[in-house]
Amino acid sequence: MVNPRNPNNRNRVLRLIPHSLSAISWAIVLLTSAAGPVALVAQDAKPLFDGKTFEGWEGNTKTVWRIEEGALTAGSLKDRQKDNDFLATVSEYQNFELELEWKLEGTEGFINGGVQFRTKRIPNHHEVSGYQADLGAGFDGALYDESRRNKILAKPDEETLKKAVKPLGQWNHYRIRAQGDRIELWLNGTKTVDYTETDPDIASRGIIAVQIHGGATAIARYRKLTIKELP
Repeated sequence: MVNPRNPNNRNRVLRLIPHSLSAISWAIVLLTSAAGPVALVAQDAKPLFDGKTFEGWEGNTKTVWRIEEGALTAGSLKDRQKDNDFLATVSEYQNFELELEWKLEGTEGFINGGVQFRTKRIPNHHEVSGYQADLGAGFDGALYDESRRNKILAKPDEETLKKAVKPLGQWNHYRIRAQGDRIELWLNGTKTVDYTETDPDIASRGIIAVQIHGGATAIARYRKLTIKELP
C-alpha cells in the first residue's frame, strides 16, 4: 500500500490519477462497444409552424399562401384556384409522427387539399411528388401518391370514413406516422390507413408540404403543425 502521508508517495499518486481516469474512460467505451450500438431515441414533438410567420417554409407566399388566424391558408370563395399549389418545409424528414389540424371550405369544383410527406418538388413546376395524406372530395383519410404513381395506395372503408370525417367548414385532426416502410394515418382519432411500402425505390425521406387543390372555389387551412422525429 502507498502511504499518502509521504510527500514522495503523494506525488506518485497525483501523477497516476490522469492515467487511471484515461483507463476508466477507455473501459467505458469498450464496454459500450461490446454491448452494441447505443439505441436512438425519439425526440420530443416540436412545432413546424409558429402560427405567425413563414419561417421554415417556402413557396408562393405572395399570391397563393397567407397566414390567417394562426393558420397556413390558401384559396378563395370568390375566385377559382387555377393549379395545385404547395407550401413546403425547408427541411426534410424521414421517420416521424406529424400532427396538425386542417379545414376546408368551398362552394364549387373539386374541394380538396392534402398533406405531403417524404416528398420532393418537381423542378420548374407547380407540382410535387410523394406521399399525400388526402383530404376533401371524398378522399379524407386516404393515402395518395401525388405525381408519382398517381393513385390511392390505401383508404378507409365507407363506414370508417363516415365515423371519422367532419363536414366542410369544421376543423379536422390528422396524425401521420411514417417509420421505415410503414405508414399510418389517423383522422380525428380513427385509424384510416396502415400501409406497408413494398417498392424499395420509393424515397423514404423528403419535405413536408400542405396543398390547395386546383379547379375549385375553395379555401384550405392548416394549423397547429407539430413533428416528433423517430429513430
